[in-house]
Amino acid sequence: AAPAGARPVARLSPGMTSLRDLPSVDRLLQQAGDLLDAYGRPMTTDAIRLVLEQTREDFDPSVSLPGENTLLEQAAARLKIWTAPTLQPVINATGVIIHTNLGRAPLSGAAVEAMRAVTEGYSNLEFDLARGSRGSRYTHAEDLIRRITGAEAALVVNNNAAAVLLVLRALANRRRVLISRTQLIEIGGGFRIPDIMKQSGALLVEIGATNRVHLQDYAQAIADMPIALVLSAHRSNFQLVGFTAEPDRAALAALAAEHGLPYVEDLGSGTFLDTAPFGLAHEPTVQESLQDGVDLVTFSGDKLLGGPQAGIIAGRAHLVARLKKNPLARVLRADKSTYAGLSATLLHYARDEALEKIPVWRMIAADRAGLQARVQSWARSLENTPLEGQTALVEGESTVGGGSLPGQTLPTTLLGLEVSSTNRWLSALRNSDPPIVARAAEGRLLLDPRTVFPEQDRAVLDALAHTAAELL
Repeated sequence: AAPAGARPVARLSPGMTSLRDLPSVDRLLQQAGDLLDAYGRPMTTDAIRLVLEQTREDFDPSVSLPGENTLLEQAAARLKIWTAPTLQPVINATGVIIHTNLGRAPLSGAAVEAMRAVTEGYSNLEFDLARGSRGSRYTHAEDLIRRITGAEAALVVNNNAAAVLLVLRALANRRRVLISRTQLIEIGGGFRIPDIMKQSGALLVEIGATNRVHLQDYAQAIADMPIALVLSAHRSNFQLVGFTAEPDRAALAALAAEHGLPYVEDLGSGTFLDTAPFGLAHEPTVQESLQDGVDLVTFSGDKLLGGPQAGIIAGRAHLVARLKKNPLARVLRADKSTYAGLSATLLHYARDEALEKIPVWRMIAADRAGLQARVQSWARSLENTPLEGQTALVEGESTVGGGSLPGQTLPTTLLGLEVSSTNRWLSALRNSDPPIVARAAEGRLLLDPRTVFPEQDRAVLDALAHTAAELL
């Protein structure tokens, strides 16, 4: 529709059926003041030209031509589509906490504010304020990572795949890297360990079987050929069960150290906090890996850490120094907003406030009774709408997501809606403002409060009531 307050314009006379009577582009531009103000002359001109071309293509002598108001409304509709952001906020009612398709980890208020503060003006990204000379972006966040993990040094790049690629390129280009067949993984987006090895220039040496590998397999391979480093990769999104075996991390680290080889562990998601107290399987922490003797650990900033997209490398100072000097580090480096958001997120851990301040951990730690109370409140709020009598409290499960803790779930209470077509409802909610992403099972529309921020409750209820009025 045309913007509010649009200037009144004249319409063509009823029954006008000749293309010669169509207004010119210039004529319509003279009447398009509000569009010109909102969208500028170049785009407005393009939209008007396309509308006129479409009108000519659809011309039917038996039908009156659209008036100038209608033509301008059609141009306004095109302009609205052209300028609508393709990336927009959504409400996640799926119960998947780290939802890769929905942007992974939501950020804390402190992280958002820190990113805003350094991006709306200038910052000391690569300037040493104390000395008044050029500095290094690598110093930002490094001290906090060292303090939290106990690492000697750290480096931030733009994601964990980049972190693995940089480590392999800097430490094993054209040299052999040992990895167990139990860990030749592929995760979302086509990240495959063999492919990353190839791109890095490292030479893959597979050892063991697909389900079992022993310390002796590593020792024999090291004895048989020159090796640059030993790599372990977290399986992230699947489990290896049954007749399986892998050597203890500390034993493998000791073997690598005995032969003077760097031992690198890709933790994938990576976490600073133990997940077991929340009813989940224990996920190895970054601190545990380093304490067990791992030389370099790589992990994500935007998964269980709960920060912005980043890849973090932590470990031995002399190895991190080599990574910083590699030309690929510049290609993969993080920007100022990433450093700001990550530093603010790390501060939550340093202050022992992660469970209260970081959304991912608030959701993981959410009290079952509290979730049930919210769903009960949702159901009561829908009593005087067309959905009255069609709501139910459904016991269900939330998941961590993001390739973290595969097969692990958290108990939750869902709002279930008995609707005739869950697909129509899911589509309608996705097209609401703001968009809401839910899920369906056994003929029910399901919404999980665990991943809905309390301040979003009203928007969810309004969208449900509006959709019910349209579809019921």
